[in-house]
Amino acid sequence: MSTVRPLGNGAAARKYDLLTALGTMGLAATPGEQRLVLRLMVAITARYNWASDTLAVAQSELAKLWAVDERTVKRAMAEYRARGWLRLKRQAARGRVAEYGLGIDKLMEDTRPVWATVGADFAARLTPAEPAPAPDPKIVRFPLPATEGILWPRVLQLIAESDGDTARAWLQGLGEEPAPPGVLRLVARGRYQASYVRTHLAGRLLAAARRVDPAITSVEIACETA
Repeated sequence: MSTVRPLGNGAAARKYDLLTALGTMGLAATPGEQRLVLRLMVAITARYNWASDTLAVAQSELAKLWAVDERTVKRAMAEYRARGWLRLKRQAARGRVAEYGLGIDKLMEDTRPVWATVGADFAARLTPAEPAPAPDPKIVRFPLPATEGILWPRVLQLIAESDGDTARAWLQGLGEEPAPPGVLRLVARGRYQASYVRTHLAGRLLAAARRVDPAITSVEIACETA
C-alpha cells in the first residue's frame, strides 16, 4: 500500500510530500542523479495527471521541457522504468504517445533515506503506521484522540469532522500554549509541520477557531524545535 496516495481528502498534501522527498533526494545526489530527479519532477508538475495516474507526453515535448535532445529523453525514460519510478501503461502507436503511470511506492521507498533530513515530523508522518487492532463494535470512537488545551481540542475536533485525513496528517500533535486574549497559539513538533500549517492551513484554522470562540482574531504557529 502506498504511503502517498494522490486522491481523496488531503491529496494536495500528499503530492507536496512526494515532490518534497524527491527534491531533497536530488539535492543530496551527484550532478547526474540530480538532473535525472529534476527532469522527472518537471515532467510530473507539468504533464502528470494525478487523477488518472497518467503521464502522456511526446518525447519531443519532453526534450523541449528538459532542454535536451530526444535521445537523452529516451535514455531517461528507460532509466525511470528500470528503477520502477515509471510504469508503462500503454505503448506508443501511430498518432498516439506512450502512457506511463507513476511508481509512487518505489519513489517513496527510494526517497526514505532523506525523509529525516526534511524533519522528524515529516519522516514520522510518511512512515506507514502499524495496523490497528480491530475496533470493538460496542465502543464509539472519535475521529482523533483527545488533545490538551482549552480551545484547541474543540477546534481540532471540528476540523476532523469535515476533513479527517488533513487533521491526522498535519494537525494531530499540535499543542496549545497560553496566549493573549483573541489569539490561539499552537506549537508544532517540527519545522516542516509548522511551515506547512502556516502556509496551507492557517485560514482554515482561524475559521474553525472563530466558530468555537468568535473572540479569536488570529492563530499563531510556533515550533518546539525552533
